[in-house]
Amino acid sequence: MQAALDAAAAGLYVFPVWPRGKLPAVKEWEAAATRDPVVIEEWWSVRPWNLGLAVGRSNVLVVDLDPHRGTAPPAQFPGARGGADVLARLAAEAGEPDPVDTYTVTTPSGGEHRYFLMPDGLELRNTQGRLGWKIDTRGHGGFVVGAGSVRADGLYRVARHGAVAALPGWLGAALTPPPPPPPAPAMELPRRRADAYLQKILDDELEELATAAPGTRHDARLKAARTLGRLVGGGELDETSARTLLLAAAAGHIGADTRESEVIRDVEDGIAYGRQLPRTLRRGGQR
Repeated sequence: MQAALDAAAAGLYVFPVWPRGKLPAVKEWEAAATRDPVVIEEWWSVRPWNLGLAVGRSNVLVVDLDPHRGTAPPAQFPGARGGADVLARLAAEAGEPDPVDTYTVTTPSGGEHRYFLMPDGLELRNTQGRLGWKIDTRGHGGFVVGAGSVRADGLYRVARHGAVAALPGWLGAALTPPPPPPPAPAMELPRRRADAYLQKILDDELEELATAAPGTRHDARLKAARTLGRLVGGGELDETSARTLLLAAAAGHIGADTRESEVIRDVEDGIAYGRQLPRTLRRGGQR
């Protein structure tokens, strides 16, 4: 409870996470997250929840640096022992110092969560591997487990106290997605052909997603979700159906190295991105 109250007093929106776990204990956790000490005390008087932080809603970006966990680094990062080494090298390549001087939490797996304030007007969402090997980020639509939380494999501890630093400009630029291209012109097809064409798009994307090999599945989830998101934006497919189809196709991705929450996050992010590029199949008469 005290960790939650301290986080809220520092400006972070908090919510309960299941004890000794990483899953939210409330529905619609981002909307439910609060800084109200009365609500926080009511929540934590029930049981010793772990602490969830709705970082995007708090205008904070967390850089999640994982250890190598026995896997060899890719060729472009020889000798790297995990995300912290990779981030230091990326900073050096940008001619900038390693961004270590900010509030930092160590995780039970031996990784780090480095917290940064997002600049006004910049809405960075979650990423997996966009910056480099063993580096993920949590922003809008994302959360992290906060210091003071306990898991079976260890504790979340504050490694560097003090203020949350502003996000370095080079990091913000590296994480800002390119502007979407202009929408594609609508295709004029006979009604039956248009319906068949739509079904073919769905079949191909979902088959490719379901059969994606390990190591390519994150990209496959984003690709398929963006394709279906474009159809959602164009009114060809409703969002609930798109989400259901994608999650069913990607169900086999969940395992030792991929959590269900990661699959859900990729699907949501991909659909949201695709909606910005609506694709319409303009239907003519029956021919």
